[in-house]
Amino acid sequence: MTLSAVAVMAVAVMNSSCKRGNVFRVEGQLEAAKGDTLYLEQRGLAGIVKLDSVVLKANGHFVMEQPAPPNPEFYQLRIGQQVTLFVVDSTETLRVTANGDDLYHSFKVADSPANDRLRWVDERTMQVADAIEALKARYEAKELGDEAFVEQFEALIQEYKEEASKVIIGNPSSAAAYYAVFQKIGDYLVFDPYDKRDYAMFGAVATSWNYYYPETERTKHLYDFAMNALRTRKQREQQSTLLENIPVIEAPGLLDIELKGVSGKRISLSSLKGKAVLLDFVVYNAEFSPGHNMRLNTLYERYKGKGLEIYQVSFDPDEHFWKISAANLPWITVRDPGAMNAALLSTYNVSVIPTAFVINREGEIVKRVEDYEQLAAAIEKVL
Repeated sequence: MTLSAVAVMAVAVMNSSCKRGNVFRVEGQLEAAKGDTLYLEQRGLAGIVKLDSVVLKANGHFVMEQPAPPNPEFYQLRIGQQVTLFVVDSTETLRVTANGDDLYHSFKVADSPANDRLRWVDERTMQVADAIEALKARYEAKELGDEAFVEQFEALIQEYKEEASKVIIGNPSSAAAYYAVFQKIGDYLVFDPYDKRDYAMFGAVATSWNYYYPETERTKHLYDFAMNALRTRKQREQQSTLLENIPVIEAPGLLDIELKGVSGKRISLSSLKGKAVLLDFVVYNAEFSPGHNMRLNTLYERYKGKGLEIYQVSFDPDEHFWKISAANLPWITVRDPGAMNAALLSTYNVSVIPTAFVINREGEIVKRVEDYEQLAAAIEKVL
């Protein structure tokens, strides 16, 4: 072999080495999956992207390679409708095993603490979601009262937060920490970025990712998300301070309201004359909101057959969030676009959110309610 041939070969080997150095590799063994198509997909910010696929042979062995991500990134293996999640941290080789009959529960990644932590977050979230569904079933079967339901619901969420917080604070630059802060149960984020106590989790992860993985797409998204939440919360705190200085007096009569509902149609409070009305001032994107609306739903189910209607005014600054939250509520819900700066708050002398007014069938305000424990008794007097 000539010297020039050796040089060409050396360059080729170096190029191949560099190429392979910029990939991650997933190899493994899937039992009971002969003839099935296994897909490798990325769970990106914009949605799921199909990357590769292979038809499994009798021995179930497979190997897939893809460009290495610039930060810990989320992927999934899929057979039909079965999926299982895993994380890749740059240029590594993951060795996995699973059974095609139960891909999610049988899936294992050998010697991968990052994937062990990710699996814990995933499974713990599902356990809490299942526990909440069981709690709802007991509540709907009238095995639990309102207070017991709310108390147990809040206890489940709080226990989960305490456990997940240890994962987040223990290694805020990890994939598990990122994954944990964005976990949802139902349609709600478990960690509320607009709550001062929960925001610390988002702040820790955003700061850490910005340090270790600057300028990546996920980092920018997370950092912008956290900063927007911080600005919104600061604004609310300032607005709440202003509201505290508004004097509280009883409203002497009906001051009409006409605002747009979820459909975009304007609905007036005065149009409900002839019914007993609960006028409720709220912010959906607040810590109290889920429990608050559960209590209202109990009252609404109890009294709507006797002529009760709820006219609920939201002061949420985010119209999209309000629409999603209000879409399935059974009563009338409208939004004041002025949010916490709305003139309606001072018109009704509202300094505490939530606040309610009970209106009789003649359209007269008969009771102002800030302590919602008194609400049922006040409603019964006007029915």
